[in-house]
Amino acid sequence: MSVPSVEVWADPERRDLEERVAAAELAWLTLDVDVATLRVEIDNFALAHHQLLGPLYAELDELDALIAESVAALSGDPEDLRRAREARERVEPAEERGPREGEPEARRVRPDKEAQRVYRELARRAHPDLTTDPAEQERRSAFIARVNEAYALADAAELERLAEEWSSSPDSAPAADSPDRLGWLRQRLEWLSGRITALAVERVRLERTPMGELLLLRPDEPERLLEDLAEQLLATAADRQARLAALLPDNGRNAPSHDAPQQNPQMFAQLPTADAASVPADAVLLDVREQDEWDAGHVEGALHIPIGQVVARLDELPDGRLYVMCRVGGRSAQVVQYLVAGGRDAVNVDGGMFAWEAAGRPMVSGGGGEPFVL
Repeated sequence: MSVPSVEVWADPERRDLEERVAAAELAWLTLDVDVATLRVEIDNFALAHHQLLGPLYAELDELDALIAESVAALSGDPEDLRRAREARERVEPAEERGPREGEPEARRVRPDKEAQRVYRELARRAHPDLTTDPAEQERRSAFIARVNEAYALADAAELERLAEEWSSSPDSAPAADSPDRLGWLRQRLEWLSGRITALAVERVRLERTPMGELLLLRPDEPERLLEDLAEQLLATAADRQARLAALLPDNGRNAPSHDAPQQNPQMFAQLPTADAASVPADAVLLDVREQDEWDAGHVEGALHIPIGQVVARLDELPDGRLYVMCRVGGRSAQVVQYLVAGGRDAVNVDGGMFAWEAAGRPMVSGGGGEPFVL
């Protein structure tokens, strides 16, 4: 692009448009990076949320279904039976249930004639084979990929936006001293304003998604947020295990009598607990802290499963008594409550690693340095 002449810059309208377009270009690129980064962060958080907490949510859905089915079996009430069916449907995969009543069936889309026309025009003007420059071919290929995606979805509005984007791109800009430059600047500014608005709307939409709202609670510590959520879910699961056990006295061996009052045993009023000094030297230890805490200092030979992964990795827990540890005993108590509710022999180490260290029990660090409790 040639440098504008003095005469060109002497035109106030032209100078103002050049400056506004340059400023809008910078704002657009900055916002585009911000939105793309937020999208990646939300996707990563959603994946971690699904991997770590998905099994817990599935466990809660199953417990809800079992509780609802138990209540319905005891009462025989039609409304309870309906609730039980709905609870069980939430557990079953959607593909096994088939489409629900009132759900629209999936249908194939077919681009209309206008979408076909715009698609052909874009392919004619932006096809990668129209240039031999490698960088330009790569740019055109990325653009045509977006065109193909919009066409496959029969999205005529998106195809129109892509056509406008191509016609107003900097690569299509007239020379600085061209009489067409002023019109192109107006078109470019209008396009940039539209893109900035669209990106701002997209950022708000991302921030208001369930995962976006969760992530914004602790954007700098998403791992800690997942840990907090896991603790809450484990506590909820343990409470529902207790409620289910109360509905099925003697583990369901004896059918409850409608004339007898329901038993409601306080299964978790007192968790099995041991102080750090009394834990046997050959005990099987489960450490449920996070990786950085484990690396700072842990008991040699202990099994390490962060609290958010316990449910998904239950099959890794050995048979027999487990002594569960965390930093001070809170997280481990939630895990012990959950394990005991599931029939496991688990004991909470009171005071956690702080009590272990105070008792002079041996520790090692992940990096070979001096161990400490983080």
